[in-house]
Amino acid sequence: MQWFPAAQWLKGYNRSLFTADIIAAIIVTIMLIPQSLAYAMLAGVPPEIGLYASVLPLVAYALFGTSRTLSVGPVAVVSLMTASAVGEAVAKTGADYHQAAILLALLSAVMLIGMGLLRFGFLANFLSHPVVSGFISASGIIIALSQLKHILGVSAQGETLIELTESLWANIMGTNMPTLSIGLFALVFLAWCRAFLGSSLVRLGCSKDLAATLTKTAPVVSIAATIALAYGLDLADQGVSIVGAVPSGLPSLSLPALDWRVIEELWPAALLISIIGYVESISVGRTLGAKRRQRVHPDQELIGLGASNLASALSSGFPVTGGFSRSVVNFDAGAQTPAASIMTAIGIALAAMFLTPVLFFLPKATLAATIIVAVISLVDLSLLKRAWDYSKRDGLALAGTIVITLLAGVEVGVVTGVSLSIFLHLYHTSRPHVAIVGEVPGTQHFRNINRHQVITAPTICSIRIDESLYFPNAAYLEDVVYTEVAKNSELKHVVLMCSAINVIDLSALEALEMINERLTELDIGFHLSEVKGPVMDALVRSHLLQALNGSVYLSQHEAFTQLQTQSEV
Repeated sequence: MQWFPAAQWLKGYNRSLFTADIIAAIIVTIMLIPQSLAYAMLAGVPPEIGLYASVLPLVAYALFGTSRTLSVGPVAVVSLMTASAVGEAVAKTGADYHQAAILLALLSAVMLIGMGLLRFGFLANFLSHPVVSGFISASGIIIALSQLKHILGVSAQGETLIELTESLWANIMGTNMPTLSIGLFALVFLAWCRAFLGSSLVRLGCSKDLAATLTKTAPVVSIAATIALAYGLDLADQGVSIVGAVPSGLPSLSLPALDWRVIEELWPAALLISIIGYVESISVGRTLGAKRRQRVHPDQELIGLGASNLASALSSGFPVTGGFSRSVVNFDAGAQTPAASIMTAIGIALAAMFLTPVLFFLPKATLAATIIVAVISLVDLSLLKRAWDYSKRDGLALAGTIVITLLAGVEVGVVTGVSLSIFLHLYHTSRPHVAIVGEVPGTQHFRNINRHQVITAPTICSIRIDESLYFPNAAYLEDVVYTEVAKNSELKHVVLMCSAINVIDLSALEALEMINERLTELDIGFHLSEVKGPVMDALVRSHLLQALNGSVYLSQHEAFTQLQTQSEV
């Protein structure tokens, strides 16, 4: 594990890298300022906190992370999880909301750094793609729905699809028309820019790179336009909710007070946020790294993200992680090293110091429109059909995660998704594919008798199990063997073909010993073939090989040939 990955890219840093990085930093800064403000509102904290969470965390990741182009900061899903967790903790303990959000970032930092030190990078493997995709799609729907109250200018509460829908419907008659007008304007403008501005600019003669860059400025343009409208038309006096006074400058560095009652309420959510954020971050980092043949180290990524969250907590921020959209923009803009993130942090710090007075008249509906347009791209319900057509198990995990997240909330949704994936995996492996095999004529290959024309012998039953043997399927293997024995009165030998078996645990070992005892009583030989080296090493340490009434063969062909000869004698 590299404790200070920045040392690698700092050694060869030169003017050409600096030029590429600063161009990328300017583009990402323009995009991040409105995003940071919007995601702060989504997390339930003042808008300037989004700017704070986009300064030091970027620097910390640049020093301790391993991806050259990953951009860290507030993201939609983690902001939603923050709002859910902190809101519940504050309701139960009466703690200050902002201080609880800072404490949540600190808890996440401790957990991520701890997991990194313990080399728990493999945790990403326990969240399957269907679960993550389902969770993100459902979260995108909830986030978009939660922001409609700002578009309509009404009060609405809730963390689930039903609660939000009922609350919005109950208050829809109080819609503020000026707010709705501003919100729809921003929403339509941003959606049009995302879908059509780039191609329109290319048709007008712009280069693709320039068109893409100009498209990224759309949120800034919408903010500037709606601020001008709100100021010029006195929309605040007409009931349009605006951001109001935003403090200038940067926060002093400090840690939140450790309130153990609040910690008890927040730690489960902090763990989920850490894991979800890590999975999203490592996925983006690996994808972008592969495009440039750069390696991302999972364990060090935990350290890097932990350092980012610690930096966020120190600077009055909330939980952060690597974001997909900002990282892709950073990559496409030509960033070569993490120095681009440090330059972006400087740009956002300057904005926090000098531009915040301009935000006074910014309508909250504009920030809500920014969030909605950003998260709509996260929703991919078409994956449901693709997953179901390919694998019913993955389809169920995906559908279950979406439904539970929509109906019960984000925390319950992700826990249910993981639990459902584990349960379906255990169920699937508890009834593994088992084939009775025979020899393909003219070869030494053995294939399923139901799929191929093969050579078999009435005195020999060759069973291939296509799964490792462990506690969920140990009894199933016994049932398969005993069923085949009962079907054939001429049977003299049973050969277990182990080519697909990577592990045999203690429960499965006891099942094999029981099979051997039962077949010995029936005067039927029990044999193993094609046992892999690590599996054989484990069997040598057991009693099975000494008690085995048959033999262990190097290949299934050897077993079939020798046993057939013995049966004919």
